[in-house]
Amino acid sequence: MASLDQIIDDFAFLDDWEDRYRYVIELGKALPDLADEKRTSENKVMGCASQVWLVTHTTGDPDNPVMSFEGDSDAHIVRGLVAIVLATYSGKTAAEIAGLDAFEIFSKIGLVENLSSQRSNGLRSMVNRIREEATIRAAA
Repeated sequence: MASLDQIIDDFAFLDDWEDRYRYVIELGKALPDLADEKRTSENKVMGCASQVWLVTHTTGDPDNPVMSFEGDSDAHIVRGLVAIVLATYSGKTAAEIAGLDAFEIFSKIGLVENLSSQRSNGLRSMVNRIREEATIRAAA
């Protein structure tokens, strides 16, 4: 899976949205499939037009665990957006995640302004879910 730095560099290299769109789809194709038993209603992200699942894993300090995520979607472009969200947040502590506004990063690389409002809302739902989980875990 591509790192966030790699994704940012690749977006900077790609000039037009068509190329970026294809790149997001490629990121989605590279995302490991989520096991069927993890495609539960509990892991489903509400607020997405497509079906999206996120699974959270934590390790380390229970008061500020390192969080990592698995995710998947039934739509190609959304699966790519899931890959970008996972690259943004996985491997950070709960406190870091709670304080990280992914939309600043997404705006910087020109991702958000080219998405439909439905996809932007779905992206926001994924980010909000991850940040809410991180906030709860950081405060525990």
